[in-house]
Amino acid sequence: MQKKYIQFPLLVVILMATMIACKKEEYKLPDPISQLTNDCIKRTIGPNIATLPIEFAYAMAVPKSQGKLVSAQVEASIVGAAGTYLENRSFYTNSGGVDVPIVVGTPSTTVDKVTKMNFSLDTNAATLRYYYVIPDGSKGQSVSFTFTVTSSDGKTASFKMGPYTISKMSIMKNLAVTNGANAYISIEDMAVYNATAAAATPNKIDLVYLYRAAPTTFTHALVSPAADPTYLPGVTLPAGLTKSTKLRKVFGLQDRNLANLQYGIYVDDIDLASVDMTDMPNYAIGLKAEAGVWVETADKKYRAYIFINSVNAAGSAVISMLRYTL
Repeated sequence: MQKKYIQFPLLVVILMATMIACKKEEYKLPDPISQLTNDCIKRTIGPNIATLPIEFAYAMAVPKSQGKLVSAQVEASIVGAAGTYLENRSFYTNSGGVDVPIVVGTPSTTVDKVTKMNFSLDTNAATLRYYYVIPDGSKGQSVSFTFTVTSSDGKTASFKMGPYTISKMSIMKNLAVTNGANAYISIEDMAVYNATAAAATPNKIDLVYLYRAAPTTFTHALVSPAADPTYLPGVTLPAGLTKSTKLRKVFGLQDRNLANLQYGIYVDDIDLASVDMTDMPNYAIGLKAEAGVWVETADKKYRAYIFINSVNAAGSAVISMLRYTL
């Protein structure tokens, strides 16, 4: 017997379009699906950042009288990175608002630009999720997608999405910094080093993390190696660290990607390109959890946004960053 659940997504889209029309009209039942039909929405919002996924919901349906679904595939204009896949589960939302998955096919396979899934369940409707992981080498380019479904009567239907601009930013999340140990931050490498490693590559070290309980206005800080020693109390810098990096504190900017999907705010390319760093100091003290710091490197090659994920009174913190090449 054919499974008839999950056959409403396309009708819901049509119904929503009717409901949001500007002119109030008498409600009419939408026309039933009379042929193989498909639709798609992009679920992720915010900048499309290399190494992160773009998520789509791909809905498809064919009248029961015309057969069943055989396969679905997505072709990207740029080969996706590892982790790109098309769900073999269809999702519907129950009365409690929870997305419920049902296995409808075999796990997808990806060959070059095409990701394909074959249906194993006898069904005439499904809504699949597609996750495209943006490759690191595609920054600044645009990517498009062609979604295609095939039914048992040999017919196909396609839906095009995009193009979507890929951000020029790079992202690095959850870097642990520790006072007096792993305290040396490289914007170029998007990494944290100890004193030995910092001394081996002094030209890459832009910031020093430190914690001082007193005065209470100091606490957690990010300071340039070239800052006044007042802002590096008790710190003996590794040889060769001389950079003067500009910093600008900001509060209330909890970027969703850096904050592990907790908030709805995004830092985008234009923010990093346009933030005014004129006359900014080369230190930022009194930092706390969920604060942020705009950064401009001494050679003006990079701008970054560093988000403080968490802090510890023992003298450590977790930071994440977005980096933009000027």
